[in-house]
Amino acid sequence: MRALTEDELRAAFVNAGPDDLRLVAVPADFLFADWDHLDFYAWRDPRTRSRGYVVAEVEGQLAGVVLRAADGSSRARSAMCNLCHTMQPANQVTLFTARKAGDAGAHGDSIGTYICADLSCHENVRLAAPLAPSEIRASVDRRIDGTRQRTEAFVARVLETAA
Repeated sequence: MRALTEDELRAAFVNAGPDDLRLVAVPADFLFADWDHLDFYAWRDPRTRSRGYVVAEVEGQLAGVVLRAADGSSRARSAMCNLCHTMQPANQVTLFTARKAGDAGAHGDSIGTYICADLSCHENVRLAAPLAPSEIRASVDRRIDGTRQRTEAFVARVLETAA
């Protein structure tokens, strides 16, 4: 991923209104991000834990998505993140929803998926050892590519009605 400035990061959000953009809290380590080793940039809002953000390049264009974490907890014992395909204890995977871009989002349409609660998918796929006892790991390169593709596809689904 190419290096971003804070202004570029804020301008990338496709499903955020002016009020949402004022609330975006850029993480403290933003200036130290190793952009050469990032496939996408994701973080939880340090001020409002129910918010998260994902920024990815979709078809060569930068696109950011504001996420909302669901309240409550799962009764399951384990769960799988739909982006990095990592099995984790259920309390470490959260349902995140994103309002769609454009008119559909203005009318309340949204999409959701289960994602690592701390949005650490980028790091999780780079671990060589499985996180769960029954988890079978593919090669790290394949996991990285798959995670990037699934993240871009999720962001593209938010964008679908904006075109």
